[in-house]
Amino acid sequence: MNKGDLIDRIATASGITKAEAGRAVEAGITAITGALKKGERVALVGFGTFSVSQRKARNGRNPQTGATIKIAARKVAKFTPGNELKKAVNRK
Repeated sequence: MNKGDLIDRIATASGITKAEAGRAVEAGITAITGALKKGERVALVGFGTFSVSQRKARNGRNPQTGATIKIAARKVAKFTPGNELKKAVNRK
């Protein structure tokens, strides 16, 4: 499923237009992104939690040359699924 498919399903399920559903999806993504930029966690009960994690600097290897390279420290977005999502995915 891609963003367009998600918008179609939201529009159909909620009885709104695709344009309205598209604006709602964009607003949700913007809100989550803004919170993560501030270092906040976003918890959607039953679905999961978005958070920011810090990765330390480390040494890596260039696969083409084999030379050692320095990989800088960085922040990364992380998603941890909630129990309800885990259960739903594992049902047969």
